[in-house]
Amino acid sequence: MIEIINVTKLYYELAALDNVSLTIPRGEVVGLLGPNGAGKTTLMKVIAGLLKPNQGQLRPLHQSWPSIGYKPERLLYPNHLRVKEYLRLIAGLSNLAGSQAETAVAHSLQQVQLTPHAHKKIGHCSKGMRQRIGLAQVLIGNPSLLLLDEPSNGLDPDGQQEILNTIRTIQASGRTIIISSHQLEEVTNICTYLIILNEGRVLYQSHMAEALAIRPHTVIYTDKDLAPMRDLLTRVTPHLTIEGDKLVIEEEAMMLRRQLMVILLNSNYDIVRVDQKRMTLGELYKRVIV
Repeated sequence: MIEIINVTKLYYELAALDNVSLTIPRGEVVGLLGPNGAGKTTLMKVIAGLLKPNQGQLRPLHQSWPSIGYKPERLLYPNHLRVKEYLRLIAGLSNLAGSQAETAVAHSLQQVQLTPHAHKKIGHCSKGMRQRIGLAQVLIGNPSLLLLDEPSNGLDPDGQQEILNTIRTIQASGRTIIISSHQLEEVTNICTYLIILNEGRVLYQSHMAEALAIRPHTVIYTDKDLAPMRDLLTRVTPHLTIEGDKLVIEEEAMMLRRQLMVILLNSNYDIVRVDQKRMTLGELYKRVIV
């Protein structure tokens, strides 16, 4: 959808983005991760056209530039307005009027499950509803690319799940979505593509399925402490870790797990459970950032 080529954005002498190059694929839910100050919000604002880079360029992968909806992390609402009144105002700012505006507002309310609350005053809305109002706002005008900065920030688990379900519904309509978030579980559950930033640089980008397929490993659980077996097991292979009653094997040792279990059984250890595991997003994040 969009190609970002050698983009740098400076705030005086500070490089918020430092020679960033990446591709935003069409139809993906892109998770944008990184610590505070990594450049995530600046990148979103550059993509949205709210900030101009000092160097580099952005260009569409196809002929036309996509229409964009941007929801910042914090939105201030006119609390005296009702939900539908506010969205009508946004429709007007988007050059929609009359029946066209009414259709856009009704459709956006329906997409975020706010139709029953259309006439509720914003000041009386919960945090979860206000986050959904923000999503409804960016859907006005039917943009093909949505930029969502911390869309579930400050919500309880039920509210977070509501937002994730809403994002899934939006993505199913064919839109491309970029989500900046510190919630690793949220990113794992909803995102199909992953970008990790730190200090204004892209450290990692990949499809989520490929990212989580890194470093498969097996965990063998036994009935007692494995410390007495350390020397014998490491003579078979160095690619293992002993953690109390757990034996973690990876890399080439994966091919030796049957042999290792036979050694344990012959040494009067019972095998309680064997789990096949893959890297978690948290483990990948720590590996990339550190």
